Amino acid sequence: MKLVRFGPAGREKPGIIDSEGKIRDLSRIVPDINGEVLAKSLPKIKKAKINRLPLVKGKPRLGPCVSNVRHFIAIGLNYADHAAETGSAIPKEPIIFSKAPNCVSGPNDPIMVPKGSTKLDYELELAIVIGRRARYIPSEEEALRYVAGYCICNDVSERVFQAERGGQWMKGKGCETFGPLGPWLVTRDEIKNTQNLRMELTVNDEVRQSGSTKTMIFSVPYIVWYCSQFFVLDPGDVITTGTPPGVALGHQPPKWPTPGWLKPGDVVKLAIEGLGEQAQKVVPFK
Repeated sequence: MKLVRFGPAGREKPGIIDSEGKIRDLSRIVPDINGEVLAKSLPKIKKAKINRLPLVKGKPRLGPCVSNVRHFIAIGLNYADHAAETGSAIPKEPIIFSKAPNCVSGPNDPIMVPKGSTKLDYELELAIVIGRRARYIPSEEEALRYVAGYCICNDVSERVFQAERGGQWMKGKGCETFGPLGPWLVTRDEIKNTQNLRMELTVNDEVRQSGSTKTMIFSVPYIVWYCSQFFVLDPGDVITTGTPPGVALGHQPPKWPTPGWLKPGDVVKLAIEGLGEQAQKVVPFK
């Protein structure tokens, strides 16, 4: 299933993508796509006669594919080729940091340049959405039982805030609009192998990132298992799992015809095999 949330910001409705790629309104079945629904109501949605649900007309705004994210977890330097481009050693264990939950935005909403930003960057990532409460998962082999599904995340980053201002990475990762999620949440059963998905990101139609989840250092099951050894994962929590090579940080001075850092007016497009596409325009602070 491909689950969506559509409508104005703060007033999104739950939806599902039908066999023709159109949005059907799920409001009669569930109130939203959130942690409680993911924990209890996925079987109910699966049993619904999708083609009998109201068809959503036009092209409504898509909101974040999961609402009320309370814990937005991120994994750093999780692609071998990305670690190499930044001159970093391969981590022996996953590097974990947090993004502010209120930085979550819709997949096609604008990215706003924060005050004082001079090095605004993009990161195409596969995100995990948790579907069951998880604490001390016994083994990596059992980890996927706790996953509801997957989506695209743009782990937008301000590199000066992240690396040149002291303290933790979170300062450069949690600014307003720095967490586009979607376009939809694809349930776990539809993605047979999370470790072999093609990925591509462009800026102004220029390919910046082109890679695959096969170069991930720590796999999706391992990440879920590992995180559960340190903190509780609740339904609706999001874990974004790292980025392939091609970020602006890894190519300074820029190797591209245009400057590597994002600037107002730029359009970032992201795609992951089986998970759809995003597109964000960069706008000035307001």
